[in-house]
Amino acid sequence: MAGLAEIPVFLYNREYYRKSPGTNQERTKKMKKVRLGRTGLMVTKTSFGALPIQRISFEDTRAILRRAYEAGINFFDTARSYTDSEEKLGYSLSDVRNDIYIATKTPGKNKEQVLADIQTSLKLLKTDHVDILQLHNPGIYPDYDDPDGMYAGLLEAKKRGYTRFIGITNHRLAFAQKAAGEGKFDTVQFPFNYLSSEGDINLVKTCAQNDVGFICMKALSGGLITDARLTFTHLREYENAVPIYGIQKMSELEQFLELEANPPAMDEQMKAAIARDRKELAGNFCRSCGYCMPCPQGIDIPQAARMEFLLRRSPYQRFLEPEWQAKMEAIETCLHCGHCTSRCPYELDTPSLLRHNLEDYRQFLAEHTGEHK
Repeated sequence: MAGLAEIPVFLYNREYYRKSPGTNQERTKKMKKVRLGRTGLMVTKTSFGALPIQRISFEDTRAILRRAYEAGINFFDTARSYTDSEEKLGYSLSDVRNDIYIATKTPGKNKEQVLADIQTSLKLLKTDHVDILQLHNPGIYPDYDDPDGMYAGLLEAKKRGYTRFIGITNHRLAFAQKAAGEGKFDTVQFPFNYLSSEGDINLVKTCAQNDVGFICMKALSGGLITDARLTFTHLREYENAVPIYGIQKMSELEQFLELEANPPAMDEQMKAAIARDRKELAGNFCRSCGYCMPCPQGIDIPQAARMEFLLRRSPYQRFLEPEWQAKMEAIETCLHCGHCTSRCPYELDTPSLLRHNLEDYRQFLAEHTGEHK
């Protein structure tokens, strides 16, 4: 894997590209675009979530991102907290910076940290600005009047030209509704798919009413939605919603590009499949957001707490290997310390959920004895 020092610096020159007509229009004309609220940015309805590229090599990332770009995708969302995601974006797309929109996020809790983060992000992305800088799932709602707070950091970043627009991401509906309703942010990013609640749908409407750009994360509910056609078609029904699909394989990208080229219409069969998923996944299930991590005991909570669904909604064989048996049995070491429960934005009783999944896993493993040997 290439390190930062090994990657040639290509810094986006804003003045040059102001004088240069973009080359993106012809390439993206066949892709559906959405006006991202008051930002005015016309982004592709099928956009790219760059969290999963942390898990693959620089060259594999470049191949996927270049394919996405050449196919017409023009909006890429990353974050300072996504290890080398920003670096890989810079490595792969810095030479076409004028053709794309980039959003990143900062976990900074005050003005100083936000400004430090964005400067690091710009260096890694090889650009002198991003299009949207977002506060990354803050645990405390930002104080607009604190001169040294995180919101002040966003405003200062915008003043310095580090970002064109500002936004916020969150997994707490009350936070997101407040941000959408008060007009202090240009965009709101929130989990949204066909498993979402009426409250979540109202958030989408609030964003539309206030001309706030709405960016959907978790369009596939962390992998629990296994038919991309369903979520793709469902999200097309919300004109102002911009899903950022998390992609780490070329085959995944090609599937979304095929859907974009030949968008299916919602039919009765698809509606029935959505209804079945809603029934099966209703209630308290882990969305795999990862905010409970790290676990003091090393339990892989985002996977273990939804194992019953992974076993039945995806190829299960790898989860029966000795490595995963050990990971699941690690649940026995849970201290009930409250760390995960206190940090869960969905207020789940995580220890109980883990215990339930361990018992189910043991039964499933016993029923499939021999398959994993």
